[in-house]
This record gives sequence, C-alpha cells and structure tokens, in this order.
Amino acid sequence: MKTKNKNTGTIQPKRRSFWKQLKKDWSLWTFCIPGMVLTFIFSYIPMYGVQIAFRRYNAKAGIWGSEWVGLHHFIRFFNSPYFSRTMSNTIILNLYGLIVSFPVPIILALLLNSFRHAKYRKVIQAVTYAPHFISTVVMCGMLILFLSPSIGVINTVIKMFGGDAINFMAKKEYWRHLYVWSGVWQGMGWSSVIYFAALSGVSPELHESARCDGATKFQLIRYIDLPMILPTATILLIMDCGGILSSSFEKAYALQNDLNASVSELIATYTYKVGMLDNNMSYSSAIGLFNTVVNLILLTIVNKASDKLSGTSLF
Repeated sequence: MKTKNKNTGTIQPKRRSFWKQLKKDWSLWTFCIPGMVLTFIFSYIPMYGVQIAFRRYNAKAGIWGSEWVGLHHFIRFFNSPYFSRTMSNTIILNLYGLIVSFPVPIILALLLNSFRHAKYRKVIQAVTYAPHFISTVVMCGMLILFLSPSIGVINTVIKMFGGDAINFMAKKEYWRHLYVWSGVWQGMGWSSVIYFAALSGVSPELHESARCDGATKFQLIRYIDLPMILPTATILLIMDCGGILSSSFEKAYALQNDLNASVSELIATYTYKVGMLDNNMSYSSAIGLFNTVVNLILLTIVNKASDKLSGTSLF
C-alpha cells in the first residue's frame, strides 16, 4: 500500500507496524525464539553475578549477603605489580598476532582464487583447513613434543647438523613467536573461508574485460578482487581490534612454564590463577570486568574511526 507525501508530493510505500509484520511473518519469527532464549539464559542472566566484582564475595553469605567494597578490587589490581606486566604482555602478544595473522588469510584467499587448477586448489584448501579441527590442547602438546630438547624432531635435525639442542619452551624470547605462528598455521585456512565467500560475488565479466585490456593477474587482484573484499576485511579488523586484550587462555596456559612466565603471564591466565587457584572470586571478576570494558571501548573507537575513514562499520 502506498501513500502520498504532502510535503514533497512523492508517493511512498506505507510502513506497516511491527505487530502487523509479526502477525504476517510469525512462522519466520518463531525460528528466532530458540536463539533468543539461549542468549538470554547464557548471556544476560549471568550478568547478575557481575556485582561480585564490587563485593568481598563469601560463598556462605551469597552474592547479596557479601560485603560491598566498591572499587576496592579494581584499585588493588591497578596497584598490583602484575598489572603492568600482564597488560603489556597481553597487548604486545595480541598486537603481534593481529599484525601477522590478519593479512595471511586474505593473501591465501586471493592467491587460491587466482589459481585456475580447481583440483589442486581443493587439495590446498583441504590441507590449510585441516589444522583448524585440531583442538588447542592437542596442538600445544604437538608443539611441546616437536620442540622437546631430547626427543623433538626440530632438535633432532639440529643435532644432525652438529648443533646443540635448544629448549625452545624454556626461552622467553621464542614464546611469543611460537604462540603467534602456531595460531597462524592453525587458523589461516578457516579464516580464509569468509574471504572466499566475498570473492565469489565478483562478476567474471569484470575479470574478462580486464584481461581484454591487458591486465595481469596482479592487476586483477589489486584493482578488482582486493576492493571487493575490503569491506569484509574492515569488519573483521574492527572485531579483532575489539578483542585486543582477549587471548586464548587454554593455549597460553598450556604453553606456560616458570621459565617463560615473564612474557607468557597474560590477563587471562592471571585471572584464572587468582580466581580458581587462589579462590579469590571477587578479585578475578574485577579483572575480567575491567578487561571487558576496555575491549568495549576499543571496539567503539575503532568502529567510529573506520566509519569516518571508509564508511564501513559494525554499528
């Protein structure tokens, strides 16, 4: 149904009310109910427990019966010697990981998309996808085993060439490289799927007309493929920047030991230790809440900057 705008004289479609749309498409809206219920149960109801970050939590007294201490736990964390260490380690590790791991899936997707041998391309895709399905704990066990100074494959090769065995996991200068590059190996194939989906929307006619004009493969990638996936890459970059203080706890904790703790002690591992091992739930909740708030602020800033620079944003 259409109505005429009195000010402009143009005919515009009449907007239906929300309830009329809901009544018409009730069967489609029904599919949203399970997801909404699960999100409410597992994401919103637990927010009730965030208040223990502002209390001296006692399990016997319960959340409401515990003493209210305000910002005491936050101030304690800010004054703690672990604050600067865990913050710097987390930021350095995640920035390093972002710089290395973000462009690799894009490059892989662009190269495979320009690779015309479909049979070999599928083989390469399967090989690069496979590590994603290895669990984090198993992958860490593989790293520790391969890099073992006594039975590790890497050190066996080093000894064959007359070198001395290196205890990689005990040297803090290697820890960040092992963490980041193992993550690149494990995730680059799966992350490239999103870019393959974006590249599938590129019209073959654009490539054909560019080839007729004498464009090389590099020029096809630079002037056609890359601009097409740029909005997708921007959205993923915004989301990655929003998690700059979030690290994989399982991986960091599995690869951590006393000899590399000076660089491997992250906010995630420290929160686990003070919360679960030291049984200080309020203090660990305060650290986790601080981490979440900082990530939210970073996400908002990067999203706003992206909106102004490129016109692409999450919200």
